[in-house]
Amino acid sequence: MFRVQDEFRRTQLAVVALFCSLGFQYATWASRIPAIKAHLGLSAAEVGLLLMATGVGAVASFPLVALLMKRLGSRRLSLLSALCLALLLFAMAELPDYPTALVVMCADGVLVGALNVAMNAQGAALEVRFGRNTMATLHATFSGGSLVAALIASGISLLTSSVLLHFTVAAGLLLLAVAYARPGLLTQDKPAGAAEAAEAAGPGASGEVKEPKERRRRLTLPARLTLWMGLAMAFGTVTEGAMNDWSSLYLKDVARASAGLAPMGIAVVSVTMVLARLLTDGRRDRWGDGRIVRTGSALAALGLALALLSGGLVPALIGFACVGLGVAAVTPCVYVAAAAQGSDALTLVATMGTVGLLAGPPVIGFIANASGLVWGMGAVAACALIVSLCATRIHWAPAVDSAHEPGPRATPVEAEAV
Repeated sequence: MFRVQDEFRRTQLAVVALFCSLGFQYATWASRIPAIKAHLGLSAAEVGLLLMATGVGAVASFPLVALLMKRLGSRRLSLLSALCLALLLFAMAELPDYPTALVVMCADGVLVGALNVAMNAQGAALEVRFGRNTMATLHATFSGGSLVAALIASGISLLTSSVLLHFTVAAGLLLLAVAYARPGLLTQDKPAGAAEAAEAAGPGASGEVKEPKERRRRLTLPARLTLWMGLAMAFGTVTEGAMNDWSSLYLKDVARASAGLAPMGIAVVSVTMVLARLLTDGRRDRWGDGRIVRTGSALAALGLALALLSGGLVPALIGFACVGLGVAAVTPCVYVAAAAQGSDALTLVATMGTVGLLAGPPVIGFIANASGLVWGMGAVAACALIVSLCATRIHWAPAVDSAHEPGPRATPVEAEAV
């Protein structure tokens, strides 16, 4: 019994190292944007385009990541992309000109897209292999990596202004994380039972020639279930991203908060989201992923809508807390459901999540510019409600009775067959 528990913890910590690495790498270069801006002599618009290049690279990575997931598997792809992200920091520290910076940031987006898909595939495979929920906790550690990077950036900045020294230290820590993760990662992506079901099915009556054609059709024409997952992920990340980008401005311009209290919007959303993710995995066993996503996103929509109708600082902070608590489980649970459908579904859903994170905040800005920030935040509440509606169309894994011994978990397809 203890041997199984130790094996689970060892693998879990290896995947945690990947999630922390992604958050750490992102926060490391993001913390030095002012220095990069000064070094290249960029305007605010050029900085915005530089940041958008990362998102464009992540979105454009979809076909490449889908191919690499099949060729390399999630273990090798996650290690390769994490290694390249660490080394890319050296290029970021010595950017010679703006066009080169755009190329480097676009490459960062491609690598982020690859690591995002691969590490979530590892997390989903970990849950299936050991029959234990852990995805929400893994997503919480991403924020932990970002926090550590921010603290290190602050400390090094007090000692020296050298971006190269800072990024060298950060790259060294990332390489240590990759080395730590390597022996503990899972070598098999497919859920236990899925491969057996495919093996038992055999080539089928259609023969061996028609099977590859059917696979190719599935690649070009995503299943309806995958599209529902993609929509839930996209609108969920719109909600997350918009709250981070617009909550402080809402508090300042609409709720009339002081300059010191305005950043509390981001703090409330971030803290409640991290706490909720740390507590979500245990509730997934009792209530099931579908119920948590439906109820949570509905809570986010209702809480934010009531806060907007009430007006004022305190209702706004309560509404923001509802959003953090409500949407915390959306991305972890949708990733698990998508991974159960295969690497193509997971890659597409992850890409749609990136699209939502990239396009969502600007769209909210357009709405706010045309109709006011209250209507813009109202659109965020509508996005959370859409997530709840999409969740009713997704086939979720059933809740696990906590009285049962941990063991391999059935995929949603297998659960339906039973």
